Amino acid sequence: MSLYQNLMGVGERFFKKHQLLKHGFNFSPMYRSSTGRITHISEDLLKIHMRLRLTYKNRNYVNSIFGGSMFSAVDPIPMVQLINLLGPDYVVWDKSAEIRFKRPAKEHLYAEFQYSLEELEDIKIKVSEQNELEIVKTTELTNKDKTKVFCQVHKTIYIADKTYFKQKRASKRS
Repeated sequence: MSLYQNLMGVGERFFKKHQLLKHGFNFSPMYRSSTGRITHISEDLLKIHMRLRLTYKNRNYVNSIFGGSMFSAVDPIPMVQLINLLGPDYVVWDKSAEIRFKRPAKEHLYAEFQYSLEELEDIKIKVSEQNELEIVKTTELTNKDKTKVFCQVHKTIYIADKTYFKQKRASKRS
């Protein structure tokens, strides 16, 4: 279990999970350096909102937001969100990512990360049938009113039954 998971376990005795995730992301050094900030997490964890401000910390040579800042602000959220939605019986890992830049970002950017109850149920059914699967989540970084898309991030996420995953790893070591 990671330091962050241990802190969540202790913190859940005193705070709600969505509050811990929001503040945990915003105060963790690795996420702070992305210059992204989580602005809202729904109590059921199904929806997360993020803002990436254009600042001197993330401006590139041509005065737009550095692509690395865009990616790092989006990168951990779909996986961590899914880990917390599915619970401890599943293994969830980022497998790959692709970022497609659409236009230079010379203003603050916003993103929403969302899972539906149907999507979660579908994942659980497919994992129970296949033991493991991959899904692709797409996140768009937009302006505040969502009329301009500046980039899309496609994340491939691996999900497996925890027991199956441990057996699979053990058999590879033998």
